[in-house]
Amino acid sequence: MTSYFELIGTQFTQLAGDYIMPWSIKNWRRDQILQHEAIPDALWFKLIHLHCLKGLDPDELLRLRTWATLFLHDKTISGAHDLDITDEMRVLIALQACLLILNLDLEYYRNWVQIILYPGEFLLEYEYVDESGVAHHVRDAVSGEAWSAGPVILSWQDAAHAEPGHNVVIHEFAHKIDMLHEGANGCPELHANMSAYAWHEAFSTAYEQFCDQVDHHHETAIDPYAAESPAEFFAVMSEMFFELPLVLRQHFPAVYEQLMLFYRQDPAQRWR
Repeated sequence: MTSYFELIGTQFTQLAGDYIMPWSIKNWRRDQILQHEAIPDALWFKLIHLHCLKGLDPDELLRLRTWATLFLHDKTISGAHDLDITDEMRVLIALQACLLILNLDLEYYRNWVQIILYPGEFLLEYEYVDESGVAHHVRDAVSGEAWSAGPVILSWQDAAHAEPGHNVVIHEFAHKIDMLHEGANGCPELHANMSAYAWHEAFSTAYEQFCDQVDHHHETAIDPYAAESPAEFFAVMSEMFFELPLVLRQHFPAVYEQLMLFYRQDPAQRWR
């Protein structure tokens, strides 16, 4: 006898000509979310003019709207210090977060649910031991933080007023993607058609070159914060990739090529 679970997993919705369409619970649930929790048109058309979304074609915009709707269903966005969260704030965060996975999948944001928005910068306390074995306690004012299997924490002031080349939402969600593979080390899990050697060669060469420029106080086209660590370098390069792709391609073409392969996008082409 066929069990109930076997039955609902294999039942069919309708006959269409000579074709029988299989019914999937997962797809049905997804369709219900997209139908009943869709981003309102007025809000959508107001926010698609974000700098980082420049040049997206109609198919890409439709896919972005789909991902953002599903993202908002899966994640909770709450305010700290009595910050009231509006629908516009939620959608603005979702659109920027989902730009990174436009041609990937929501699975890149799995195993966590919470996003916390502070009105502005917030204090982060941590300890570390330097090369001499001396322990340090640090209190820093930061605009964003991402925890492995934990929340993404953002300054709303910085998220809402991003300047070209500086996008805290893209930065922290790049960290989230990086953390899925052996922690945040500047090398996310690469696709099967990508070369780990080519990635390492491009990023390590660029990182060493960039750190040398910063150490010698040379003016750089990219935020010097990228020299903090390979993980920060990847996050800042991801910001540049989506915010100022032509600048990144000019200064670090090999890095741009690897990010293009990883994100499966070519923003520089869109910006022409």
